[in-house]
Amino acid sequence: MSVSVILASQSRPRRNLLVQSGILPLIRVSQVDEPAALRRAAEVKGVDDVRQIPPAEQVQILADAKAQAIADMYGQIARTARGATGQLVESLPLEDGFGTVARTMPIREALRNHEGMVAANRGPLVIGCDSMFEFEGTVYGKPHTPQVARERLRAMSGKEGVLWTGHCVIDVSTGQTAHATSHAKVRFASMSDTQIDTYIASGEPLQVAGCFTLEGLGGPFIDSIEGDPSGIIGLSLPTVRSLVGELGYEWTDLWNLVTAGGVHPGVPLEDTQHDTDPAKNGSGADADPAKQAPKDNVHQPGDGWVDCPCGHRHWGRNGASGVLLARRNATTGEVTQVLLQHRALWSAEGGTWSAPGGATADGESPLEGALRESFEEANIRPEDIDVVGAYRESHGAWSYTTVLAFEKPGHTVIPRANDDESLETCWVSVPAVDSLTLLSAMRRDWDDLIARLRKISRSML
Repeated sequence: MSVSVILASQSRPRRNLLVQSGILPLIRVSQVDEPAALRRAAEVKGVDDVRQIPPAEQVQILADAKAQAIADMYGQIARTARGATGQLVESLPLEDGFGTVARTMPIREALRNHEGMVAANRGPLVIGCDSMFEFEGTVYGKPHTPQVARERLRAMSGKEGVLWTGHCVIDVSTGQTAHATSHAKVRFASMSDTQIDTYIASGEPLQVAGCFTLEGLGGPFIDSIEGDPSGIIGLSLPTVRSLVGELGYEWTDLWNLVTAGGVHPGVPLEDTQHDTDPAKNGSGADADPAKQAPKDNVHQPGDGWVDCPCGHRHWGRNGASGVLLARRNATTGEVTQVLLQHRALWSAEGGTWSAPGGATADGESPLEGALRESFEEANIRPEDIDVVGAYRESHGAWSYTTVLAFEKPGHTVIPRANDDESLETCWVSVPAVDSLTLLSAMRRDWDDLIARLRKISRSML
């Protein structure tokens, strides 16, 4: 079995480099405040200005911060899992009917049966990267605006600069870290103002370090490269291979797209994360744009539709999971609010309300998948909740696990969508839930779920 890889970046080019190398990573965005991280580093170094830190050190500082943020998150997931209490209730509706209970087991026993990434003996490996372009002694990040991009591209025309990329790889199972910086010298072709304006109008140079891409529209305007081309794209494959080796792994240990017969087909480089289900959302030229998945979504390991014996198509080749988070009155035991997600129009049953959740990734336990998805969709952090039970509806070929949790005393979960899969996320009073248009499965299970939360809350008095 391959060692799981987590890429601490939403960069599609970085992800695609790994995919083309036989590795489909799980994408986790670090949410690192990059300017703040550099300011802290400047203070530690005793310098007054971040610009006094050489670019090779700046990119390494940020790569380390991104990888460490994700590694720390998995550490917190492990602590939350260890603190989980209560029972896993499992239903087999295709055999016994909806609403029936086939078995009950302590949630700790269920976790031992499928402990996931955080209990793995090897990995997962977290990869963090950051890139900056140095030109004539000045370090440039993303230009963001057409005006800045135009000024930089005119200055760079016919000249050369250096692209620096920092890399950090962390083995979550051991805590060991390896890091290194790569660089490559880039010589640009002379560009006319018309070419510059047309390139800027494409939008491509606005969100990339140095205003150019090797693998995109900017490639023809790069005359030569001295150094590793993949580092210019944002992740030096030779450098990361070397770091993986330092941690005791073979590069081929990470292959999850390679079999004896070749490379596994069907992993898109440019398609959306959610392969649109025509039966749900429509497709083709007449499809409603609001019901199409955003182009920036990427295919995660475990994504895909499952043709279920129940007659429906369900999302998640490993099943799916989510967190139903509640608030309670510690004095009376009353369950007062639940945190719900208003689902994006392009998702299955778009526009309905549900507990935040989604597909379980390869190598994840249902609890890990639920905690990852609920953070991405609603900003539910594992350190802010107490897991008190779970409900799994198993259809044989596919299952959905709802993790039941309460907001920790003294902690506050502030709902916020960290991805584009929600129209909104918010706390909803329990009486108001009945007035919402719920996801069909949520509507069917709501009475049982809230009754169980109330019973658990009363038992905590």
